[in-house]
Amino acid sequence: MTTLPGMTADSLPRQLARTRRFTLGVPVQPEPSADGATVLFLRGRTGTDPLSCLWALDADSGAERLIADPAALGAATGIASYSTDATGRSAVFALDGALWLADTRTASVRPVASVGEPEEARLDPTGQWIAYVSGGALRVVGVDGTDDRALAEPEAEDVSYGLAEYVAVGEMYRDRGHWWSPDGRALLVARVDNRPVVRWFLADPTDPRQPPRAIRYPLAGTANAGVSLWLLGLDGSRTEVRWDRAAFEYLTAAGWDGHGPYAAVQSRDQRTVRTLAIGADGATRVLAERDDPRWVELLPGLPVRTAGGALVDTADDGDTRHLTVDGKPVTPAGLQLRAVVGTEGEEVLFTASEDPTETHLWQYEPASGLRKLSHGPGLHTGARRGGTLVLTTGSRSTVLREGRPALPLTSYAEQPVITARPELLRLGPHELRAHLFLPTDHHPGDGPLPVLLDPYGGPAMQKVTTGGPWHAQVSQWFADQGFAVLVVDGHGTPGRGPRWEKTIWGDKAGPALEDQIEGLQETARLRPGLLDLDRVGIRGWSYGGFLAALAVLRRPDVFHAASAGAAPTDHRLYDTHWQERFLGHPADHPEHYDSCDLITEARELSRPLLLIQGMADDNVFPVHTLRLSHALLAAGRPHEVLPLRGAGHRPTDEATAENLLRHELAFLRRSLGVG
Repeated sequence: MTTLPGMTADSLPRQLARTRRFTLGVPVQPEPSADGATVLFLRGRTGTDPLSCLWALDADSGAERLIADPAALGAATGIASYSTDATGRSAVFALDGALWLADTRTASVRPVASVGEPEEARLDPTGQWIAYVSGGALRVVGVDGTDDRALAEPEAEDVSYGLAEYVAVGEMYRDRGHWWSPDGRALLVARVDNRPVVRWFLADPTDPRQPPRAIRYPLAGTANAGVSLWLLGLDGSRTEVRWDRAAFEYLTAAGWDGHGPYAAVQSRDQRTVRTLAIGADGATRVLAERDDPRWVELLPGLPVRTAGGALVDTADDGDTRHLTVDGKPVTPAGLQLRAVVGTEGEEVLFTASEDPTETHLWQYEPASGLRKLSHGPGLHTGARRGGTLVLTTGSRSTVLREGRPALPLTSYAEQPVITARPELLRLGPHELRAHLFLPTDHHPGDGPLPVLLDPYGGPAMQKVTTGGPWHAQVSQWFADQGFAVLVVDGHGTPGRGPRWEKTIWGDKAGPALEDQIEGLQETARLRPGLLDLDRVGIRGWSYGGFLAALAVLRRPDVFHAASAGAAPTDHRLYDTHWQERFLGHPADHPEHYDSCDLITEARELSRPLLLIQGMADDNVFPVHTLRLSHALLAAGRPHEVLPLRGAGHRPTDEATAENLLRHELAFLRRSLGVG
């Protein structure tokens, strides 16, 4: 077992909290300049420093320069994001209620006068203007701090210009609400009207003096925010973009390139997506349409156009998700498109998987075809501009320029105090990808081990990869406490093609649970004498928490204890775009929601169950856990509830995060009779 000086393997829980699951000190958001000579990126000063600074790397010499340090600017938070002009010579960011402009060549930073507390600051491509949002208004200001004015102001409370709505950020990969024209004379701007959206209230029961926080949250089957698009000119002109918003209420993507503004819109049932070209008069025409009898899968970075105007998108064909250019698939069967990370000229840079446990960086160019840019196990991605490629694998980023030696972007991320040693398995007739973790000191022939399943097991997330993410360290930590830990990615998890992903439509419970059981039984068959099937626990968070609770409710003959964190117990209480994608509209398919409702199954509990809930969670609200607990108590079913004061969907307080894992371990040991 590998440990750091002065630390023990038992300190992994605190290290996870202190390093924010090993994300601090990692270079993120790398962006080469237009000439490729400089690479900008964000990174803290150490592996425990939460204040991200803006840095620049000289792509010729490898020398790093500190551009902006939040501490030196008097800020208490780090730089979350930045925006550059077309050259990359200037960068703008919002920090602690102020607007800052950086010259990336001289490493000088100065404040820019602004109104209120700016957010979502974006520099125009010419480097002359900054657009930002303050108080729900979309404003612009010259880079010299003059001529600040509102281009659009909210007409009512809960209306905003220039920001993305809740489901766009959480479910559509769209975190932006305004886009500059290439000439810097106009913007494409989203107007969001949250007034139709259900208002929920989130209070801190440990501090009754504080008023509850109001949150607009679109529950499945209820109204979404009203989203429209507007063309706003610096000359004061204002034109609404027109499309059939009643039929296509979701704005999934937008942009403005050399061929004009464009947008992608999706129907409420998510079975149709249209890509629209937007004219100067606000009229739209359909560039492409995608349809699917289940749902149209959205991918990061799409749609987009090349410099020549070719439309880059994706298409599902049975078992393969292809990259398409002007409607034609350009990737082979079996290569699963994951995301488009950029275009330059006619080249398209994208990530895709030949095997679901790995993701690689690829290039497509019409003249030369496909080229694989990354090699070896892992989850690879990248960014390229001006002949400079930044290749990222996990926490490691390397700068590559033709004819020059490779240069690293230094990572200060801490190394885990334990080394995860998963065995990669393919299990059963479905070839379920799985990881098996055994205690570090385990030897062949040792007695059977109690079993802990540690899945996510649902849509949009994998745990079984060769990328070595933080949750592999957690699984190994539990294994080192005396468990055989099994992680199974079942139907619905990404990377195995459209057919695999969409088998869960209408039932997010049954197939996922059966996959976990199949994985357990197949592992026992392959490793006779290794697993003690009379002592099987399961733990999970979010969807994994739902799956853990479901396991002991429906299959107590297989699972003997469960720890369920932030579990969505009633899927009607989750957001529209996510749940309706898999279960349909609750008014049309109430049986789909009923089949996944843990609360109605509370009376079936006969095994130990620990429910964990952040009391400030605005993703899976506390109502999920509290209603299930109430139903369990009403049915006379003993269980345990662990409320986490002030914690969101993932606890970040060091002491809470550390002791939570220890509490789970103690519960599982006690419930399974593990000494």
